[in-house]
Amino acid sequence: MPLPNSISAEKLVRLVGTAGSPVVVDVRTDDAFRDDPRLVPGSVRRAVADVGRWSADFAGRSAVVVCRHGHELSHGAAAYLRQAGVPAETLEGGFDAWAEARLPLVPEAKLPPRDARGRTVWVTRARPKVDRIACPWLIRRFVDPDAVFLFVPPPEVNAVAARFGGAAFDIDDPGAFWSHRGELCTFDVMVGELGLSTPPLLHLATLVRGADTGRPDLAPEAAGLLAASLGLSRIYADDLAQLDAGMVLYDAFYRWCRDATEETHNWPTNKPREKA
Repeated sequence: MPLPNSISAEKLVRLVGTAGSPVVVDVRTDDAFRDDPRLVPGSVRRAVADVGRWSADFAGRSAVVVCRHGHELSHGAAAYLRQAGVPAETLEGGFDAWAEARLPLVPEAKLPPRDARGRTVWVTRARPKVDRIACPWLIRRFVDPDAVFLFVPPPEVNAVAARFGGAAFDIDDPGAFWSHRGELCTFDVMVGELGLSTPPLLHLATLVRGADTGRPDLAPEAAGLLAASLGLSRIYADDLAQLDAGMVLYDAFYRWCRDATEETHNWPTNKPREKA
């Protein structure tokens, strides 16, 4: 019988990656994290002993608290969050149950160092079109919901990334880790390197690659994604405002890839029925 204020891995995995997903708060001990330094997608790491300080960070959001086995630390932290006004549940079976179910896990070692507020910082070229909106969407939805994105002139990307301890991505640099590799675009690379190679995200990656690399033959929807992306770039002069709008666009494409590829549009007609 499920415990009160808990959520199963099967239910949580359906929420992760959607706009309404709760923030996942990983409160495993440092020793437990060293044993497996991967994260449930969308996780932020917090020390359970400091819950009185960081509970306010999640005001206005819902949370799922994850410890190693789902009982030793998470229930107390979730209860503390609830008394602070944050709707909070625990993950049934904890991190170990998620891992045993072979659900996606993000390797912390692949991420840039976190800033003083626990956020990752990512730097790319200004005036984004496809890849430079798709990648931030992926990171915000599956890696770090509070990630910081800095859009700067192309010659400044590496210097700004070094200055702020961030990761440069989608840049014209043969040595860049987060960039195109052969026929793969940066989104493809991130999906693979971050342990997110699920069927819906791999499908979305094909659309992004087709739109970003001039290959509309890869998927019929790639041309539509390119058109929508170029339209957003004309609507918004501010890159961060464009990113906010692009989040909704990619939310829709992701949900189509996950849930609606077999659905067709059946327009009802007003044609009167023939009399018998």
